[in-house]
Amino acid sequence: MARPKSTPERPLPAALSDPCERFLQAMERDNGLAANTLDAYRRDLNRYLHHLSSQGVEHLETVQHQHIARLLHSLRDAGLTASTMARNLTSIKRFHQYLLLKGATTHNPAELLDPPKLERRLPDVLSIEEIAALLAAADPDEPLGQRDKAILAVLYATGIRVSELTALQQEALLLARGLIRIRGRRERIVPIAAKDARTLRRYLRQGRPHLARPDSSDHVFLNAQGGPLSRMSVWKIIKTAGDKARIGREISPHTLRHSFATHLLEGGANLRAVQELLGHADISTTQIYTHLDLSYLKEVHKTYHPRG
Repeated sequence: MARPKSTPERPLPAALSDPCERFLQAMERDNGLAANTLDAYRRDLNRYLHHLSSQGVEHLETVQHQHIARLLHSLRDAGLTASTMARNLTSIKRFHQYLLLKGATTHNPAELLDPPKLERRLPDVLSIEEIAALLAAADPDEPLGQRDKAILAVLYATGIRVSELTALQQEALLLARGLIRIRGRRERIVPIAAKDARTLRRYLRQGRPHLARPDSSDHVFLNAQGGPLSRMSVWKIIKTAGDKARIGREISPHTLRHSFATHLLEGGANLRAVQELLGHADISTTQIYTHLDLSYLKEVHKTYHPRG
């Protein structure tokens, strides 16, 4: 897939860069955005402001919707996906809405622009047998293996996002009550099954003390140097476990989250309950899993109904 050619970027004029920095600071301060979300905003707006500068725009008040439309066309021509283009437009809209609210501009040039239509793909889901093979792939007799097994167990048992997992602190573990408090986009308390809680306890009692250093933080999951585990490390852990379990396709932390939701619905869980467990603000985000559940029900009907 083609990408925009990387050329040395000229420094942006302060009239463009300073309002952007104030916006990003406000988003971090007032919205409590995760670092990766904030980084995405920064990348999107950096690309946007350099585009404006190349178009001769010196002040944000003079931006017209045509300037933004040209950027979206260039992203499309460069082969970027519809979801990437939609995310860029969302970042731009929020930036201009902030400027409008602060009285820095008198209009939002992005307001009437529609995002590109997204192809709604059903998420990949592991079978229950594949989940069992994945959990069995980590070595439970050494510290890193105990950590990896606990990570896999918690991801599938709770449906937690990878950013929420890596931010998890020990004080959030309410294992005596079979609960974990998750702080992220939507703070919530989710149950964890006794078997998975035992896996997590074993890591906390045996594995984590071997990884921790005197200056280690309270993060639940540590790397080999005693620091907080990164999201990329979790991806690698899952890839390694997937290879050992011979899953036969690429899987990610989100695969376990999708599997968590789908298996709950297949078991008869209420959609609203799954929404709360996943931490979705809007139930429409959760409804994609009903398509998976429908496929499952069709397969059951075909297999077991006399006229299937």
